[in-house]
Amino acid sequence: MAKTHWMVRIVQIAALLFVLLGCLVIFIYSPFYSKLVVKALNTFVPVEVNEVAAKSQKMAALSEAENLEPGSNLWIARQAYLKLMEQEIQQNNSENLPQIQARYKALQDLINKEQQEQNEEEERPQVPLLADPEQTASTPEDPTQNVKDLLELDSKENKVLMEKYLDFLQTHKIEPVVESVDAQQIQKDIAQIKEQNETPKGALSQPYAIVVLGGGLTLDKNRKDIVVNDYTKLRLEKTLEVEKQYNLPIVLSGVEAPFMQTWLKERGVDAKLLENRSMNTCENSRFSSLLLQKKGGAPTVILITDQYHMPRTRRLFALNGIETVPIEAPMPTQLTAWQPSQQNYDHSRRANYEMLATIRDMLFGSSDCREVP
Repeated sequence: MAKTHWMVRIVQIAALLFVLLGCLVIFIYSPFYSKLVVKALNTFVPVEVNEVAAKSQKMAALSEAENLEPGSNLWIARQAYLKLMEQEIQQNNSENLPQIQARYKALQDLINKEQQEQNEEEERPQVPLLADPEQTASTPEDPTQNVKDLLELDSKENKVLMEKYLDFLQTHKIEPVVESVDAQQIQKDIAQIKEQNETPKGALSQPYAIVVLGGGLTLDKNRKDIVVNDYTKLRLEKTLEVEKQYNLPIVLSGVEAPFMQTWLKERGVDAKLLENRSMNTCENSRFSSLLLQKKGGAPTVILITDQYHMPRTRRLFALNGIETVPIEAPMPTQLTAWQPSQQNYDHSRRANYEMLATIRDMLFGSSDCREVP
């Protein structure tokens, strides 16, 4: 049998590669490629909630009203107050509750006064020549680590502060002024304690908020005004549908948030919780979880974004301690039935981006993701 010339073999291999490349291009322009990528992402991307991070949402008392900053002295004082109130209730010492409340008010005033003095001190101009050389030479602390420590109630510094505040609430001398007692607030505090202790095990799976991720902005038809683009608009339209079914607070996440809020308000929906500093998906999940924690905690949320973005986003929210109920918003273009088309390529390109971003996140971690807003 005669041997095939090496040039013929090269031509055959090149032809085969060309045919395979052509088949791949046709496959990418078909509706089946993007569907396959989505199925793979939903199958292999983990969405198990990080139990340690989930502790930050355990209060599950989400409120749209302004709340205490997690990790702040006022926040720790509040935890100490509720803890002592609970102890007194368990010991049937309800008569002590008004006195504890009065001490708590005094503690709040003291903390606010100290914070005001600290702010005034920071506003004073510093003279470089009078700066402490040892302090200047010392290695600066990592601010992101400081924030992590503050958000953990069991950290060493917070434990010390908690004990100090508990002692204040138990021993501080106050004038027995009956008028200062807020009986209605005491009842609300007792109700909050009971709600935390009596939360059924299955209740955490119920959504506490609707989180909508921005998909970008664009110029209006007049080429002057900034408005939401088609990706964001479709997510907001899906939000209108979901909002009718679930009477829940709406969290708008991304730098697009103010424009998203305006769009919803023009259609009769008022979204009050804005996270408007995130610049990417990692920051969307991280900053939104911090906002939800600040507002009282939301272990589970309804998440609205497109189907390609959903698996990576759910994973990142899970790493931040939040379980997500996915509701997919449509894409600006629709897949064709079977034949290759430009619309299908738009979906495939979006699928490729999310697939590569997910692989990067899982192997190397998210890039350009700030710890705190």
